[in-house]
Amino acid sequence: MDLDEIGRKIEEELDDKDSVREIAIKSSREIVRMASKIIMKLHRRENCIEDMRRIKEEVWHLRSLLLNQYPDLYFAGFVQNALQEYVEAMLLRSIIKGEDFPGHRELNVNPGAYLLGAGDVIGELRREALESLRKDDFEMAEKYLAIMESIYEMLLRFNYPSGLVPIKQKQDLARALVEKTRGEITIAAMNKKLEHRIREFEEKYKV
Repeated sequence: MDLDEIGRKIEEELDDKDSVREIAIKSSREIVRMASKIIMKLHRRENCIEDMRRIKEEVWHLRSLLLNQYPDLYFAGFVQNALQEYVEAMLLRSIIKGEDFPGHRELNVNPGAYLLGAGDVIGELRREALESLRKDDFEMAEKYLAIMESIYEMLLRFNYPSGLVPIKQKQDLARALVEKTRGEITIAAMNKKLEHRIREFEEKYKV
């Protein structure tokens, strides 16, 4: 085989891979968009059954396309970021619905994307905890805090090089969010008790 023929075959392969890459980029953007929409709907307690069906289908197609042809593209940053957003949305849904956590195999994602998505959902749970505080629902706020702590403890189990899974930053952020949320819940509870005692004092002494 002469060099011209070798070059032609390589060009054909790279053209095909570039086409697949463009499809994967478009699919990854769509997954990120749908995940954001699902998270927003979950916070608003809106129905997102159809959105869930569509994003699962999109993830399945993306995984099938890349792992069957170009598995190296599956682990590219733009794909992993999309899968991370998908995991975040799926975990938040399970928590809000009071269901068991789906595992990475159940969600059809690799372990790294799952762990990073789990780290991100802590921020969404903080939002739920603060909303519960705003409604004076301390029981729900404590519940969300407990889940945040459980996820953080799970993340601490993993101490691998960043080349394998870049989780250190997620662990640090998770710790900060858990500590900040715990402090805010504690202060809110103390303020509520103080308000109650002041009200009792005013009623007792007709202030």
